[in-house]
Amino acid sequence: MKKAGLIIYSIPLLAFGLGHLTNAGQMVGMVPSWMPFGVVWVYLTGLALIAAAVSFLINKKVELAGKLLALMLIIFVVTMHIPSLIAGNESAMPMVFKDLAMAGAALYFSATANS
Repeated sequence: MKKAGLIIYSIPLLAFGLGHLTNAGQMVGMVPSWMPFGVVWVYLTGLALIAAAVSFLINKKVELAGKLLALMLIIFVVTMHIPSLIAGNESAMPMVFKDLAMAGAALYFSATANS
């Protein structure tokens, strides 16, 4: 069952990662304005999402991939979604919960990598 969970979890990671790579120009507006080279961050995020998915799918470095993915998702919550929510964007709340849920699952897979 755990392998099925990793596979199911990896599907949106791959989709999100590919979306970052194919739509970087449209997604660059989500990068906080205080961060230089916004499009580079979009590409790096896409590659990180794909790398995490591949790690989970081939069962290599799952502990590290889960921790790094969770860290990245929590950074998204703190730097993008919460400021957007504070600014009055009500549609940011589902993004907060999505990324927190995904971070929690990544930490779970990381913690149970060798079991």
